[in-house]
Amino acid sequence: MTPLEIFVMSCAYAIALATTIYLTRAPSRRVVAAMAGGAAAACLGLGAMVLGQAIGIWWISLPSTPGVWALLYVGLAVSLSPLYLITWRVARSFGWRGFTMCLTAAGVIGPPRDYLYTAIYPEWMTFGQGVTPIVADAATYVCLVALGHAVMRFVCGRSNGSTLSR
Repeated sequence: MTPLEIFVMSCAYAIALATTIYLTRAPSRRVVAAMAGGAAAACLGLGAMVLGQAIGIWWISLPSTPGVWALLYVGLAVSLSPLYLITWRVARSFGWRGFTMCLTAAGVIGPPRDYLYTAIYPEWMTFGQGVTPIVADAATYVCLVALGHAVMRFVCGRSNGSTLSR
């Protein structure tokens, strides 16, 4: 990915974040917590990208300069943050069962999404052969959602006790 592509995608996800903030009526403390969750999960995501490439389950056009790495990190953090506002709402409304469904959805939706991206933009990423890349990609998505939600909960507190909780 070029720096311009990363920047454009980051701006698109920033719009998605602003829309999610509006639709979930998130107060500033919850927005900060979601951004903290996004920052923590972005570290995990970058580590998964590097590790997956190192062991040969996928190939990603990784940045060559520290500035582009920083841009990718910020873009990944911004793109993940809306998820945590949504999982927060789901956890408030449906408890641990709803959050488990969010984790399951991330593991099921994530790999086909990535395979679609690789079909459209093969210069960005390619997957290795077999089922291992699919399982690793699904596990990465589940871990991203779990870590980000855990950090958000740590920063903002429990999600129960609101008018949306049971």
